[in-house]
Amino acid sequence: MNIGESSKLNTNPEDSPETILRLFVYGTLKRGYWNHQRFCAQARSTEPAVVWGRLYHLHAGFPALEVPEGLILARGTADPLADARRQQEIGTPRFGRPTGDWDLIYGELVTFTAPQRDLPPIDRLEGFRPGGHSMYQRVMVAVLCGRTSIPAWTYWMPCIDNGTRLDTGVWHRA
Repeated sequence: MNIGESSKLNTNPEDSPETILRLFVYGTLKRGYWNHQRFCAQARSTEPAVVWGRLYHLHAGFPALEVPEGLILARGTADPLADARRQQEIGTPRFGRPTGDWDLIYGELVTFTAPQRDLPPIDRLEGFRPGGHSMYQRVMVAVLCGRTSIPAWTYWMPCIDNGTRLDTGVWHRA
């Protein structure tokens, strides 16, 4: 390969590292659940991961996650590419146990390579409307994947009043 060819390797924005977006999922988007195939099948990878929080089974039949306010690294916007770049800028977040009554929540870290294609349908599924009334907020938190702490987006429900807390940290279909 000559120099001219190698300089063209990363001209496709789909392949550039800043377009990678990581999402921590803990419910219907996990492998084996009803929303995974439709929304996450095109992901580059899906691997086991954990976050700190409180997990609830809502009476509507799906889960909700509450995360400690102090662990939120960023809040999602209407621009998937900007959110992907923000994730890259964070570096390695601290993954320490927060003060209070929090559990390790077990889910999956899903890595997408085309956030502008992949994230808007998931935001709609989760009822996330930046700047408007939202069912879930998309926030960035530290996710432990293997032994590595990684910043990743997840869907957080700030006010949970119609669910049962799952202190196991795992949500299963009812």
